Amino acid sequence: MSTLCGELDRYLTIRRGLGYDLGTAEHILRRFTAFAEREGADLISTPLFLRWQEAFGNANRHTWSRRLGIVRLFAQWMHGLDQRHEVPPQALIPGRQRRPRPYIYSEDEIRRIVEAAAELPSINGIRALTCSTLFGLIAVTGLRVSEALSLDVADVDLEAGLVTLRRGKLGKARLLPVSDSTTARLIAYAKERDRLLGRPPKPFFVSDHGDRVTDCGARYNFAAVCQTIGLRPVEKFGRHGHGPRIHDLRHTFAVRTLVNWYRTGKDPAREMIQLTTYLGHSNPAHTYWYIEAAPELLDLASRRAEVEVRR
Repeated sequence: MSTLCGELDRYLTIRRGLGYDLGTAEHILRRFTAFAEREGADLISTPLFLRWQEAFGNANRHTWSRRLGIVRLFAQWMHGLDQRHEVPPQALIPGRQRRPRPYIYSEDEIRRIVEAAAELPSINGIRALTCSTLFGLIAVTGLRVSEALSLDVADVDLEAGLVTLRRGKLGKARLLPVSDSTTARLIAYAKERDRLLGRPPKPFFVSDHGDRVTDCGARYNFAAVCQTIGLRPVEKFGRHGHGPRIHDLRHTFAVRTLVNWYRTGKDPAREMIQLTTYLGHSNPAHTYWYIEAAPELLDLASRRAEVEVRR
């Protein structure tokens, strides 16, 4: 094993100890260090990153900007240990400054996603069971993908209808109450999961082999389902292309909650702190962003403002 691979393990352990969720970062960095090992490179450099980019495969500029940022953080760590390591410049791949407008799923699209996930091929039925329940839970709670996947069996109180997030974004914990119908679905999932596995596992959401579902696995299966129902284009070589993301289920939950407040006459300014807390945002401004990101919400907010002015 190369020096880079060995230091990567230590880097990930220390950062996770500080509360960071590094599922995607670990996947990217392991591919990068594996490439470096094949190249016989013990030192990080800009040319090494560019060769890896060329060999990695096609992706848009925004994606490569994110990958560069992940590699740069690791390179900074390595440079602190050995100054011969080079930190590739951020300007190498400029990223977009504006957040992309979220895709807001219709209720019918969410239903079709869950139904298609329940038909995914599996060696024992667990993949379909897990994906349909996972996607449904994210849709009705607005959980981040990483948060849902981090849940252990002990974190889901099926009697009280409470989900405990022990380590959300930036290590923040929070309690999420879920509806009776959602609790019933989670109970059914847990019972069938344990029956198929022959034992209760530690992770709540598991793969066919009883392991915790990975971030990449969840995103891959979601993309496959979206391609199946026509939300993503069919592409060659098994690629799932561009289109609505699993994270957009979280956006949809937030937008629909806000829309419902406007339509039922509630004051979003008073209610916002509830949604901010439920979503685990560090600042209400991050929640208010949805008003600008969704045209329907912006229109409702504008109408509310006009009414207030007339008063």
